[in-house]
Amino acid sequence: MQVASRIRQIPPSATLALNAKANQLKAQGVDIVNFGVGEPDFETPDNIREAAIRAIKEGFTRYTPVGGIPELKEAIIQKFQADYGLAYQPSEILVSCGGKHGLYNLFQILFEPGDEVVIPCPFWVSYVPMAMLAEAVPVLIPTRQESGFKLTAAELKARLTPRTKALVLNSPSNPTGGVYTRKELEDLGQVVLEHGLYVISDDIYDKILFDGAKFVNIAMLDPELKARTFVLNGVSKTYAMTGWRIGYLAGAAAGIAAATNLQSQSTSNPSSISQKAAVEALKGPQEAVAAMVAEFAWRRDDILKRTLEIPGVTSTKPGGAFYLFPNFSAYYGKLKPAPGQSNSQALADYLLTEARLAAVPGNEFGEDNCLRFSYATSRERIATGLSRIKEALEKLGK
Repeated sequence: MQVASRIRQIPPSATLALNAKANQLKAQGVDIVNFGVGEPDFETPDNIREAAIRAIKEGFTRYTPVGGIPELKEAIIQKFQADYGLAYQPSEILVSCGGKHGLYNLFQILFEPGDEVVIPCPFWVSYVPMAMLAEAVPVLIPTRQESGFKLTAAELKARLTPRTKALVLNSPSNPTGGVYTRKELEDLGQVVLEHGLYVISDDIYDKILFDGAKFVNIAMLDPELKARTFVLNGVSKTYAMTGWRIGYLAGAAAGIAAATNLQSQSTSNPSSISQKAAVEALKGPQEAVAAMVAEFAWRRDDILKRTLEIPGVTSTKPGGAFYLFPNFSAYYGKLKPAPGQSNSQALADYLLTEARLAAVPGNEFGEDNCLRFSYATSRERIATGLSRIKEALEKLGK
């Protein structure tokens, strides 16, 4: 069978493929420490699960409006207003089947063939394939470890062309955990307004912040920037609801209407039961979120300390999310990559075999010097994993 060319050009999700490989080894009885998967290891809070059970018992199991039930849209609107001072109308909100689905819808309705979308490197692995599927041109701008892997206004301005239509911003970042400051966003916002760009603000980790940091996105800075920004969020990361598949998109009514129309011809509505659970997540008690974030902060400090104890390894300090993105390039000269394999892929394969540890190679995020570690796992597994990495790297030098 000849698969359509637009599908042949995109790779499978590297993180999901790695997780599948690690699970396969685990099924064979191999003890794998998995730093690969990007989902909280906590249970969904009880009050949220109970809301879903109530929905089932009350028969809330049929089709809903394509773009989300009014009750959930109102909860999302209240969240934006209370947390960030952003005012939206129901016509400016779309609920989708997970954050990834919301982004896919947005890429499809924003871009014409040949439009350029700026994506800072390192980037979440799905941005580039989404741009390609929309027949847009991903313009990848490398950022520097020394500046926390954050895009500067000068770097953005230098790569703009008459075909540049949008900028993708992800803060806190997957894979680096980097968090943009208000000043950094203000500088980028000035370039956005000068050149009439749209901004895709991926805020899925907005509640997972450390060291007293306060969340800010570019839409919060100025009414003109808000009018040009589409904000993506969801319940997956904040409330440990990855399998519930509820994301949401906020932005200009015309864009939301177009994305809703697209969704009507693909998935239709998100799960009715999950929507009821999401209402409870947003409007119910938030103590479980604070507890999860406090635990992530402890793990961040621990995994960073243990990683930096490995000779030759460097890393930025994550300000949010639950990822570490350390630089292992000092060891690349000791590896023997297979034909067509990048250095980070070779190191990830070596660690999976030698250390029984799964980590995502950095080339999948546009930065081959690094590996991505997810510390959404227990304290014990973090300690075990770093001990195994250290031993495996010591063997490379022998």
